[in-house]
Amino acid sequence: MVSQVVRYIERHQLCSKSQKVLLAVSGGLDSMVMLDLFHTAGYQVGVAHCNFQLRDSDSAKDEQFVEARCKSLNIPFYSKRFETNNYAAENKLSIQVAARELRYAWFEELCQAEHFYCIATAHHANDNLETILLHLTRGTGISGVAGIPVRAGIVIRPLLGCTRDQLRAYAIQNKIEWREDRSNDTDDYDRNFIRHNILPQLRSLNPALDESMLQTQERLLGALSVFKLGLGELENKFVKKVGDRIIIDKALLESTPFPAVVLWELVKKFGFNFRQIQEVVEVEESGRQFIAGDYHLVVDRNEWIIYRPKTNDGEVWIEEADKSASFHDQQLRIETLSDHTIETDTHVAKLSKNTLCFPIVWRKWKEGDMFYPLGMNNRKKVSDLLIDCKVSIADKERVTVLESQGNIVWVVGYRIDNRHKITADTDEVVRFTLL
Repeated sequence: MVSQVVRYIERHQLCSKSQKVLLAVSGGLDSMVMLDLFHTAGYQVGVAHCNFQLRDSDSAKDEQFVEARCKSLNIPFYSKRFETNNYAAENKLSIQVAARELRYAWFEELCQAEHFYCIATAHHANDNLETILLHLTRGTGISGVAGIPVRAGIVIRPLLGCTRDQLRAYAIQNKIEWREDRSNDTDDYDRNFIRHNILPQLRSLNPALDESMLQTQERLLGALSVFKLGLGELENKFVKKVGDRIIIDKALLESTPFPAVVLWELVKKFGFNFRQIQEVVEVEESGRQFIAGDYHLVVDRNEWIIYRPKTNDGEVWIEEADKSASFHDQQLRIETLSDHTIETDTHVAKLSKNTLCFPIVWRKWKEGDMFYPLGMNNRKKVSDLLIDCKVSIADKERVTVLESQGNIVWVVGYRIDNRHKITADTDEVVRFTLL
């Protein structure tokens, strides 16, 4: 199984043995097997363990268990305790979402501080199947049907090619100990409900369900790749940018039997939902408007027009296709890339593209401006940040911000917004460099 996982890592170019990998290890079967596999294969690893303090004494025992295993293998061990319930209540989040936010924010901090190339999680083929079924139940597009991505930003999933049965067999054969999470035995979470009630019924129809789904996901990923190529061709043919407006030719309706699906894939980055787009393609009269956040979609006679109302002379708009921008005597270089490494230079901002809506507004900061500084979950005044950074009164006059849909995404030259950092869900990165 070691060679199987190494081949999977190499095939998907997830990491190399010369790069440091941070393993997310909870103490359960999956992550303990991942730890053994990486160690046996000779990768350079460190282990990160999150103690969410949700399971009374079991949480502390999990932490001690993982730490002891790392000590026996002479592997660097990092742990952190979170006030998960308080964080969830303060931010009005579910426990699952709160734990996810806390976990990945800390992982990224560790990667930056300890120079890890990427973060490896122990998601496997069964997790992927459960995710696909969840997405189908809630409603999804082709990306959701393709399941958990093998790589998302700096997060890799090297065990997606392995089933839970394979991991258990490996653990037993190699005498690997693990801790059981009692919450997995309940149906408190949607994923557990599917695992305990739906999948057994599906396996009664197909005992080889897990292996079949591995092959199915491979085909779905291939189909998704082909779909993106086709979507790009349609975009080149029917979509154009004129100034600050996006113009989509209604001839798109005749190019596909599923125009609402195609149009939604083209405009969802502006915040429009699928139900809106279904209505858009059915509207015949001109002048009808649909609104998503700061963006408007207007139905014209032969085209759909997407624009962001009103401009301000005291700001510069940065379009998605722009490679540079100037504001007074300052200049920005703008690049879209797939490099998800953490940036430490404060003159560079690497932001998750899927959280941004163009055009980006570049303007001077003003009193009352607030944002969520990187690493923080509470809002902070830009003025307070500048005081903390000991910026002089003269230099404050030169401080600017980048804004997306009314939210500050970067106090230029100082700090990015926590909501727009690179995460596990990041597909592409936009890098702004202050020259």
